[in-house]
Amino acid sequence: MRYVEEFRDPVAAKSVLSKIEEVVEDIGATADKPVHIMEICGGHTHAIFRYGLDRLTPAGIEFIHGPGCPVCVLPMSRIDECVEIAERPEVIFTTFGDAMRVPGSRKSLLQAKADGADIRMVYSPLDALELARRNPEREVVFFGLGFETTTPSTALSIQQAAREDLTNFTVFCNHITVPPPIKVLLDDPDMILDGFVGPGHVSMVIGTHPYDFIAEVYGKPIVVAGFEPLDLLQSVLMVLEQIRDGRAEVENQYARVVPEHGNPVSLAAIEDVYEPRPRFEWRGLGEIDASGLRIRDVYKAFDAEVRFKVGYGAGERSVEEPEGCACGQVMTGRLKPYQCPHYGKGCTPDMPLGALMVSSEGACAAYFQYSAMEAAE
Repeated sequence: MRYVEEFRDPVAAKSVLSKIEEVVEDIGATADKPVHIMEICGGHTHAIFRYGLDRLTPAGIEFIHGPGCPVCVLPMSRIDECVEIAERPEVIFTTFGDAMRVPGSRKSLLQAKADGADIRMVYSPLDALELARRNPEREVVFFGLGFETTTPSTALSIQQAAREDLTNFTVFCNHITVPPPIKVLLDDPDMILDGFVGPGHVSMVIGTHPYDFIAEVYGKPIVVAGFEPLDLLQSVLMVLEQIRDGRAEVENQYARVVPEHGNPVSLAAIEDVYEPRPRFEWRGLGEIDASGLRIRDVYKAFDAEVRFKVGYGAGERSVEEPEGCACGQVMTGRLKPYQCPHYGKGCTPDMPLGALMVSSEGACAAYFQYSAMEAAE
């Protein structure tokens, strides 16, 4: 298939759904005893609800929404540190738009901007670099946020800043990695996970082998998936077929985009600029060893944590979630969004209490947006 319409073909979808129903029946999965499949990526979560795949697939499949939204898993303490940096009069703070409304314990970046902080939305760290060139008298800080998907662009920007000796450009690094939290979830005796739909964009950078431990150590199948309806349906079918056949392998449904060994240029930039943090705090999961990245000493002149003496380098800081907020439980698959007592009441996209209602990849935002669309229809 070459065109996006082909990946949304209802006739082809019905054929795959028919095969899914057959395999679910072969497994013996039912609504009372379903197969639990976790989609790791928030983009997959939104696609599932946008296209109604949760309603089209048999009742014997239970989708579990994993910690696949980097904005959502960021703890409130890091948002507080963003605001702390942004409120400095000498700083121009730059960020992607989906981080603007994430609540901190005092305020969000959007509220800090309304209060007078110079906070600007950018589409790339290259935009922040250009701001640094044009404003040599100001400190330009880029909010480096995301999984392995966005990590290379930040790394390349730091390398470019070093070549140009842009001494007024720094990155507040909050880049994190996907495999460690999957291990934490698999080690949790209360989690029931039978298989995984693996992230497509992350895998485009790192390849498929970082997931080998899921199959080899834990005996669970994982299929790296694309983002169109037929991508996801085919990936679910591939996971189910592995379960039926008693196999546990890493398979690549998204081979048209994801190379087995990843993108060597991106991986080289990551290796050059970053090193693993000893640990990093994840919303809902706590501290996870070697799950975050920090800027290497050779590039410390571009590290906002060093320049502004915030973050892990300045001591530990932890902030409790708002009372009753279930973001952590939703993000780790323990609750559905509608089971949070604040969902749709004290927490809406217009007035979010938690990050999962803000982000374009948040599970609560997906439920709210597409359940509302369904009700309107």
